[in-house]
Amino acid sequence: MDDSGNKINLPTVSEAENLLRQYVRDGYQRHHASMVARAMEGYADHLGEDTRLWWTTGYLHDIDFEKHPDTHPADSLRWFAQWGYPKDLMHAVEAHAYGYNGFSTLPKTKLAGGLLACDEICGIFYAYQKMNPVPYGQMKVKSIRKKIKDKSFAAKVDRSTIYLGCENLGIQINEHIANLIRFLGKLP
Repeated sequence: MDDSGNKINLPTVSEAENLLRQYVRDGYQRHHASMVARAMEGYADHLGEDTRLWWTTGYLHDIDFEKHPDTHPADSLRWFAQWGYPKDLMHAVEAHAYGYNGFSTLPKTKLAGGLLACDEICGIFYAYQKMNPVPYGQMKVKSIRKKIKDKSFAAKVDRSTIYLGCENLGIQINEHIANLIRFLGKLP
């Protein structure tokens, strides 16, 4: 139920996994979806929010990116509306594209801020693990922070959206990194 007492229409985990397989073929993009979903679920639990809504938002946030990178997330927003997904999920997905492809919606909810904070930084974690094959849960805050500051490392990662998301969540970057180390440490 949402704040108005309306039933929230979300896919089950199995349905979401089927959707992702249908729309996303790239192995990295699927892994990224799992990382962001786990990070979002961890934050939802940490903040006392709806873990299913946060997980689903993280898992499906880039569902149209592979096929429509130049208009992302326009197609997914249409699909989510057709599928009857919650407005909070759609706002978060729209806000995560802030500054890209003509999208200028700022995050207005914790869910949207969480997605901004988690999306791009998962790319840093992934690239760091490829360079230093240690489990996510054993990474060090100092090491990830150093890679965030190094603009040539994972150069396509937009650091400004990470900071905007952290600001929206009311946390500092070091706390955010420590949380993600804990949350992502639970990935299989």
